[in-house]
Amino acid sequence: MDLRAACLAAAASLALPGITAAQDAGTDRAAAAPGLPVISTQSSGPALVFTLRGGVGTAPEYFGSDEYEVVPDLGFGLRYARLGGLEFGDPDPWAASRGFGFRGSFNYIGERDADDYDELDGLDDIDAAVELGFGVGYTERNWSVFADIRRGFGGHEAVVGEIGGDIIVRPSEALMVTFGPRLFYGADGYADTYFGVSADEAAASPTLTEFDAEGGLLSAGVELGMRYKLNENWGIEGAVTWDQFTHDAEDSPIVRQGDRDQWGARIGLTRVFRVGG
Repeated sequence: MDLRAACLAAAASLALPGITAAQDAGTDRAAAAPGLPVISTQSSGPALVFTLRGGVGTAPEYFGSDEYEVVPDLGFGLRYARLGGLEFGDPDPWAASRGFGFRGSFNYIGERDADDYDELDGLDDIDAAVELGFGVGYTERNWSVFADIRRGFGGHEAVVGEIGGDIIVRPSEALMVTFGPRLFYGADGYADTYFGVSADEAAASPTLTEFDAEGGLLSAGVELGMRYKLNENWGIEGAVTWDQFTHDAEDSPIVRQGDRDQWGARIGLTRVFRVGG
């Protein structure tokens, strides 16, 4: 699972409100039926409500690394939009969601430069990748489930997917805590890009052997998230993630010389923006 990307770009949702990135799937999505329009005669109030998050995080330096680095935590969430007589989402960005919802899904994977790591000597460099896609989720007050699918551009051009769910606990009106499992799937092209070692790479490497990585279930883990509402315009969001590589990702020589257990953490301030009205 892309822990580094979770910290670099946690969300991008441009199609429907209540959408967040895959790593934000356990948080409230702002509508009784997110993503479904309702007819409204409302003429006052904001026409657009969205949130921006900024903070810091930590993540492995690359997939399988046992060394960690500090990374920025950035996030965007489109919560509400009013188009003529149609409304999408809820003008209250802190409102609890209910029911089915469609969402966009975005992920960023930073480049891997073998010259930066002695243990990767001989491997080809990998360009940064952007993953774009969509997802569907179902949320009740105390639990939620989701499934996302994305296609990569740049460093890899394969299809990836993630499914998961959360238990949602609200100790107070201001605080929400989520906890649940995550399963990450990657196609052959994805697995071979980040976990494979070609014959030429093995010949150039002093330590790594040839390995043909195949796709499938590549990692499984859990995420503990938190959101605290400071006031109507500001909040604090954070998360701690743990993922363990499985199958061909776990068997990769790149991972075996590093660590199959991958940890991540992030914390940031969230600001609500209301436009129009």
